[in-house]
Amino acid sequence: MKMKTCARLTLALAAAAVMAGCAGIGGGAPVARIEPTYKDASESPFLNSSKDAVGKLLAGLDVEAVGPGPVLVATVVDVNDTTRSAPLGRTLSEQYATHMAMAGFNVKEIKLRGTVFVREGTGELLLSREVRDIARQHNAAMVLVGTYSPASTLTYVSLKLVRTEDSRIIRGHDYALPMDRDIKRLLGAPR
Repeated sequence: MKMKTCARLTLALAAAAVMAGCAGIGGGAPVARIEPTYKDASESPFLNSSKDAVGKLLAGLDVEAVGPGPVLVATVVDVNDTTRSAPLGRTLSEQYATHMAMAGFNVKEIKLRGTVFVREGTGELLLSREVRDIARQHNAAMVLVGTYSPASTLTYVSLKLVRTEDSRIIRGHDYALPMDRDIKRLLGAPR
């Protein structure tokens, strides 16, 4: 009889230990991480937001009035330090270039960094001398420039299509990205 009671007690303790090991923080059941599928990836809201942003930027644009030259796409930079960019800015720039090419623009594959600066005290967006020189070398009619600004729940993105000959902003579009796990990671935030 003692042997059965001892065996039951041992079995109960073992079961309790297993259950304790399986319980999540707060005593809840363990949460299984669901991996995205290829279908989920192809329908990514992040990808769709970039495509939508370029579509809105280009809506109603009279390409003939701007000129036939190619378009350069600058790296989207941090609004607080336009000399640097996070993986988010570089990823957005790649996506914008793709969508502009798909829209029929002659997009030159040139990695432009540090191409935009903000004049202190005015917030005015200007093309640097480096970009003007590169644009002239490639006979580029326009440069797509942009900034991102991380906030607590959203990251704000501002795009501008700038005419290279006089730095005139031809078109602009602003939008926001949710500060989800992917955006935080692309901003370089710790996991």
